[in-house]
Amino acid sequence: MIALTLGDVARAVGGRLSGGAGAATPVTGFSTDSRVVARGDLFVAVRGEHHDAHDFAAQAVDAGAAAVLAAREVGVPSVVVDDDAVLALGRLARSVVDSLPDLVVVGITGSSGKTSTKDLMAQVLVELGPVVAPQGSFNTEVGLPLTALKVDEGTRVLVSEMGARDLGHIAYLCGITPPRVGVVLNVGSAHIEIFGSRDAIAQTKGELVEGTLPAAEGGVAVLNADDPLVAAMAPRAVGRVVTYGRSATADVRAEDEVLDGESRASFALVAAGERHPVSLRLHGAHMVLNALAVAAAAIELGVPAQTVARRLSDAAPASRWRMEVSTSASGVTVVNDAYNANPESVVAALDALAVMGAASDDRPARRTWAVLGEMRELGDAAPGAHERVGREAAERGITHVVAVGPGASGVATGAEGVGGATVVLAVPDVGAAARLLHEQVREGDVVLVKASRASGLETVAQSLLAPAEVTP
Repeated sequence: MIALTLGDVARAVGGRLSGGAGAATPVTGFSTDSRVVARGDLFVAVRGEHHDAHDFAAQAVDAGAAAVLAAREVGVPSVVVDDDAVLALGRLARSVVDSLPDLVVVGITGSSGKTSTKDLMAQVLVELGPVVAPQGSFNTEVGLPLTALKVDEGTRVLVSEMGARDLGHIAYLCGITPPRVGVVLNVGSAHIEIFGSRDAIAQTKGELVEGTLPAAEGGVAVLNADDPLVAAMAPRAVGRVVTYGRSATADVRAEDEVLDGESRASFALVAAGERHPVSLRLHGAHMVLNALAVAAAAIELGVPAQTVARRLSDAAPASRWRMEVSTSASGVTVVNDAYNANPESVVAALDALAVMGAASDDRPARRTWAVLGEMRELGDAAPGAHERVGREAAERGITHVVAVGPGASGVATGAEGVGGATVVLAVPDVGAAARLLHEQVREGDVVLVKASRASGLETVAQSLLAPAEVTP
């Protein structure tokens, strides 16, 4: 991060020093959790639905915080603003970004795949110089500015992952880190309970296209040609438009795509009048589109297509619980994709599971287990969505479907409706799922674990890998 003092912070956010805060006091980091404050941090007092971090201001300072960024007087060294500490955090991040004129911001949004794409982007764009990217899914009005505040004078690229919980959220995030390149991955049904329709989701995701820098300043919107709702955003772009996808009309596309027995894709990257081989280390055919999005952005920023292909082939998984493939000591392959779930991402994971279980020249067919929990925030669409993924699993020949918890009961219903050889099981909770698998899985089986984050299904995957794990 760049050097900042409390005086610098106060000027950037339009706040005032209070509680004995000294203008020359250095700020060496930022925290929103009083339990993990480091010495020299600025503690940001976030007001949440169930708590108000202002109540922990003294605890944070006692733990070593230099001061508190607050929206009211808290009786300890602080920078006090008249509106909200989170809004002030955004203003501070924007001031830091503005102070670095050579910094390139790449923004990424989409209903699914943001984090995997962000991880790929960071590993490819290192060709341009030091890159700052979010840890995990820091894509909110808190996480994005905290990531941006890590940049310094040597940073060449800032990758900003942008999520949304309502109309206007992505526009707000673009106001903090205005992208030179804005990448829209897809429009699915994630959070449809909040937005009401996929058209409304598309309207929100398209805010990134509108928030990218204009063409005169080098702005580029990178759009998925294979998703009609994303492709339709082109007229909203203020920068140039570049497309990617499997479509023959895409500017950056994949040809001659094949999957190995672990559902890792190889393909020819066709871009900039060139053709180069790519072999991904990531699992799932859906990773091809993520890789193409990265390729389009990187080429626009000046990375040669051949170098992009090499970097994509070298890129490794970087975030936990996203198609994280491990093998237990007992020889069970565990696919932990339990960080989040929506119908589209579940189907993509099922596709990968089916490939991993299929027979090949050097391996017989393997038993496959789809352990699926509740997909949250689907509203009235939830029953049909859960039945759909159950049907999709059975239609792909997944040998065992396990529906975990009452919220996922539709998964069992959907799978049972297909008939065939799929064994369909329903268990009441995560603990029961873990016990069932420990009793029934055997060497050579492939187990996919996927649900929305609140379901906690990652513990099922972890229990299968305990006490030892071997990662290929």
